Amino acid sequence: MSDKIIDVAAGLILRPDGQLLLGQRPEGKPWSGWWELPGGKLEPGETVLQALARELEEEIGIRVTEARPWVTYVHVYPHTTVRLAFCHVTGWDGEPRGLENQRLQWVDPAHADVVGDLLPATLPPLRWLQLPTRYGISSAGSPAALPAWFAKLDRALAQGLKLVQWREPAWPEGADAASLHAAMQETLARCRRAGARLLVNSVHPQAWWNEADGVHLRAADAKALQTRPAAAEGKLVGVSAHTHAEVVHARELGADFAVLGPVLPTASHPGQPAIGWDGFVQHNRDAGLPVFALGGQSPDTLRDAQQHGAHGIAAIRGLI
Repeated sequence: MSDKIIDVAAGLILRPDGQLLLGQRPEGKPWSGWWELPGGKLEPGETVLQALARELEEEIGIRVTEARPWVTYVHVYPHTTVRLAFCHVTGWDGEPRGLENQRLQWVDPAHADVVGDLLPATLPPLRWLQLPTRYGISSAGSPAALPAWFAKLDRALAQGLKLVQWREPAWPEGADAASLHAAMQETLARCRRAGARLLVNSVHPQAWWNEADGVHLRAADAKALQTRPAAAEGKLVGVSAHTHAEVVHARELGADFAVLGPVLPTASHPGQPAIGWDGFVQHNRDAGLPVFALGGQSPDTLRDAQQHGAHGIAAIRGLI
């Protein structure tokens, strides 16, 4: 392994129809013939977005008009270590063309391997693209409130919500213990009918994780683990984080994503200090996995969150 880290800006160039642009590395370069995301090395003094714009103009002849940071990820090759700053490119002038004798291909990100061998560092962002950008958190509250909860959930699912967390720590102690499990199962059934996935918060029994589509670990529960939970094999794993160290630990556990906050003041945690967008950027640096912004979030804040490097937003009232 090389001690030197090479900084690279890589662009996920996405058309409105969801197709992603890949380029094939030309003859004479390492890993020639393998497919990758367009981009290149940062020059001294360049920001990531400046380097990305320059590289894309030099490499494929487009002028970037809209781009935003996403996930920074370190990948170790046999003789090189690269720090890849993956960015979304959603606006550009010109038609991409291979100016370095490389082939270009638009692909469905979920089936990108149809083109051939994909560079190993290209695989994680293709997987991350499958995550929705909105993550709703439950607030059923009690058995008596379930009809209202299901009505709100159904509206959110009809509006396109595809990822939900079952989190009910305040369920009344005097309620029938089975009622909480039954409510989770009904929530899961409604999510699946709508093509959405449900994760169970780790405050609830581990056996429920396997019934659902995965687990969302509280920060304290994640801290107690050294590896990805065996009970979540083949499932999604999310992790709550409030600091940079907790985001890093989520990555070390092999989590699929983290949720970081509170970014803005929120009614569900009155009096808890918010980290603000500057704090979000600092805690999210070199995250190595997608991170959702939590706290005061709603569809109105999604664009702002993504401009600060968030994958998307997580919320209770703001999404359900």
